Amino acid sequence: MKERLMNLVLRSAKKLQTQRHMVSIRNAFSTMLPIIIAGAFCTLILNVVVSTTSTGISLAKLPGMAWLSHLAPMFNAANYATMNFFAIGIVFLIAMELARGYGIKDNVVSMVAIASFVSLCSTSATLVVDGEMHTILNVLPRQFTNAQGLFMGMFAAIASTEIYCRLVKSKKLEITMPSSVPSNVAQPFNVMFPAILTILTISGFGMVFEMASGRTVYDAINIFIQTPLKGILTGLPGYLVLFVLATLLWSIGINGTMVLRPIYESTMLGALAANLDAVTAGLPAPNILNTTFTTVFTSGTGAGMTGGLVVALLLFSKRDDYKTIAKLSLVPGFFNINETMTFGLPIVMNPILIIPFVLAPIVSATFGYFMTLIGFATPMVYLVPWTTPPLIKSWLATGGHLGTVVTELLAYGLVFLVYLPFVFITNRQVESEETNGTRFAAVQS
Repeated sequence: MKERLMNLVLRSAKKLQTQRHMVSIRNAFSTMLPIIIAGAFCTLILNVVVSTTSTGISLAKLPGMAWLSHLAPMFNAANYATMNFFAIGIVFLIAMELARGYGIKDNVVSMVAIASFVSLCSTSATLVVDGEMHTILNVLPRQFTNAQGLFMGMFAAIASTEIYCRLVKSKKLEITMPSSVPSNVAQPFNVMFPAILTILTISGFGMVFEMASGRTVYDAINIFIQTPLKGILTGLPGYLVLFVLATLLWSIGINGTMVLRPIYESTMLGALAANLDAVTAGLPAPNILNTTFTTVFTSGTGAGMTGGLVVALLLFSKRDDYKTIAKLSLVPGFFNINETMTFGLPIVMNPILIIPFVLAPIVSATFGYFMTLIGFATPMVYLVPWTTPPLIKSWLATGGHLGTVVTELLAYGLVFLVYLPFVFITNRQVESEETNGTRFAAVQS
């Protein structure tokens, strides 16, 4: 029964990990990460370097440094170009990745996806001036292009690419050009009708959907998918369940973070983007749980928060093999890479170490959440690279908030205490094995 259950989990995880839509979403977010980090750092610089009006510490407030405020427009523009348009980038990249999965490598597919996405967006906005409501036409509100538009962007990218690829692969709509026409000229004509039909299909769907339901596609996705999912993942119980599943997958040798990332990435990034918008507007950040919270309090030093295990082994383990692995894991773990622990110790398929491996992130995340809730720590606002070392990560993610740095340090202390009893259990295993070995040798002699 155990073997059957294990095989079922392995097969299910493998299917999820290799499912082409999941792979496309995961790869798109990974490719987009430098752009998102660039936007986050622009906001960080705006608030802690060039701002003279922010409530926190800023370099521009120091005597003789006010000239730094003249650089603000540059960072504002870069932030807007990155954080307020990354839904467009995600649409482009998902379409490209998914089309590659179908063996189609032309550049038209991504542009078709963007056109399809925009066809579902409202192109007008309302503005109140002197108490009167005015409608502005031919504009694209940023709610469609920033994190709020991610879910509809993912839908549009996948749907349009599926339609386009099927039409192109059927070859029934190709315009055959004479052999004398260069391929770079003939190719756009070959895919012209598939492109037109795809855009019209998505646009027509949006029109019919609104006529039938009284809601736009964006509103429907926001009400029935995005808001409930955000409620689950940005609430502590749902968040903990998700990452328990991730560590359980890791414990049987499957990269749980990568398998589940397509499910939570857009919601967690959206929560972080909402924090960034709030801080930029001079308001408190609303979301405790977000992408950066995960990298600080749930997967710091790697999945399972194994930095605490490394320290526990070095200080208290009586097993030379475990100590050797722990020493080798010090430097990689400092940069949040812990495969030397998960596969070298190993933690994978190790019934004793799997228990704290699952418990440690729960304890750390819960502690970080409540310390933020009471105001000792502050919500994460800025996206930082996942390889950023501990403590530096929380300092950068909060714009230099010392309470959050202290909270991260205390969280590692708790993780150490979670792992410590299980290190003692492994010591008793060694003693038991040595005793049994001595008895066996005595019997043999």
